[in-house]
Amino acid sequence: MKELPGIFNNVIGPVRRGPSSSHTAASWRIAQTSLDLLGEPLGKALVEFDRDGQWATNYREQGTTLGIEGGLLGLGISDERIKDTEQYAQEKGISITYEVSSFPTNHANTVRLTLWGTSQKKIQVVAVSLGGGAFEIRSIDQFDAILNGEWHEIICFAKSNNLEKLKALQSDEIKLRFQEKEDGTWYQFKSSLPFSSAIIAQLKSNLELDTVAVVKPVMPMIAGRQTEMPFSTIESLTTYAEETGLNLGQLGLLYEKCVSGLEDEELVQNMEGLLQIINDGIDIGLKGTYYADRILQQQYHLIEAAEVKGKIIDSIVNRIIANVSALMEAKSGMEVIVAIPTAGSCGAVGGSVRAVADNLNSSHEDVISAYFAAGLIGAYYAQGPGFSAEEHGCQVETGAAAGMAAAAIAQLMGGNAKNSLDAASMAIQNTIGLICDPVADRVEVPCLGKNINAGINGFTTATMSVAGFDAVIPLDQVIQSVSEVSKTMPSCVKCTGEGGLALTETAKQIKKRLAEKNSNQKVKL
Repeated sequence: MKELPGIFNNVIGPVRRGPSSSHTAASWRIAQTSLDLLGEPLGKALVEFDRDGQWATNYREQGTTLGIEGGLLGLGISDERIKDTEQYAQEKGISITYEVSSFPTNHANTVRLTLWGTSQKKIQVVAVSLGGGAFEIRSIDQFDAILNGEWHEIICFAKSNNLEKLKALQSDEIKLRFQEKEDGTWYQFKSSLPFSSAIIAQLKSNLELDTVAVVKPVMPMIAGRQTEMPFSTIESLTTYAEETGLNLGQLGLLYEKCVSGLEDEELVQNMEGLLQIINDGIDIGLKGTYYADRILQQQYHLIEAAEVKGKIIDSIVNRIIANVSALMEAKSGMEVIVAIPTAGSCGAVGGSVRAVADNLNSSHEDVISAYFAAGLIGAYYAQGPGFSAEEHGCQVETGAAAGMAAAAIAQLMGGNAKNSLDAASMAIQNTIGLICDPVADRVEVPCLGKNINAGINGFTTATMSVAGFDAVIPLDQVIQSVSEVSKTMPSCVKCTGEGGLALTETAKQIKKRLAEKNSNQKVKL
């Protein structure tokens, strides 16, 4: 059975601080997993970015260092101390060095970590960020590997072949894969359940095994519990919806139930927790935020002020603008937010859905169901291009968010599954080819405007769909077009800071000013 992306693992989440999910959240997960692989307290670390990759140009500005350092230092991704990991590392006496170098890669967001433990044990890990906080560790000490943080795992290495002995530990629950090389054999056990202390003790007491590392999952949902789903493609989803009369939110809940193996009640509770954090983020933003190292301070309040003065027309659009701005300002202020589907596009869905729900006096249950509708659109997006702007531009960040918002809002308006799917199709059609060109490598300009556009795009296309407008192109073909268009886009407009608005004279001046400001602050410290 093909493993499918989950709504909670790949679309709505992670809960985190930091400007970028692909930079901050994924790097944190990579670092946490690498620390488990080391298996002892960290002494020092060398972090290398591929010279030809997308991270080489902006790993500091977009928070990659915060994520890596937070993970290596054992800090939670939403921990307040992640705002100043450099100071915390100094306090713990841990050296973390960064270099831009050349090494074999096959992905735009590749990082190589070399870790030394306090006993001088050494491990080297090569990993990639896939967008939206998803990641894969693809090499451990030059052995091919695939670790994505969704399993309980034990990694072993032996100079001699212990395969027959280790095979005895396999079961329906515990899977084993291995790889042989001249200098030894690498073993990987994986399970959807925690390994018993007896199995761990048995492996660690095996004198023929040189290394035994217990790796904990870092994703919210554990893999390996997926059950058969009554639909697979968007076409079969549409047919199933027509046969059953289920709306897209109900289908999204069913999808996540099949992917996770969990019951409805637990999944709804999980979504309720995420919704609370999203709404808290809006409320924090609406109270006003300040963070020194950013381009834009708060602006959401300008909407209400202009309304009071009669300068702008009072409408739901104003509420969308204010809510989206509040979430984006909370994000850039290093507050705790939910990446939905990414941190760079975190404002669109939450801001627009809240505005519409408030306007319609939607029930709590209706809003939760609308988020499952949004999540299902994101799950199909994750099966296609995914959410990496470094691979596909902003069409997979605010473009995907617009489609998710459209589906959710159409459902809140009383639309059926087809209305939600058509709304998502039209919203994404409006964003195909959207580039990613962050000014000064900060996820603020033009990201704020693109999030606001995505929220309003979601609202207008939901309105069109429920009113009966024809989407013309089915959603699955629209998502496929996103993947095809990205192949024609140059890398300079894929989150490198080397194209578009990022090359304007004003953008260069802003980047210089922020760099000088940060340099002066470090000197004063």
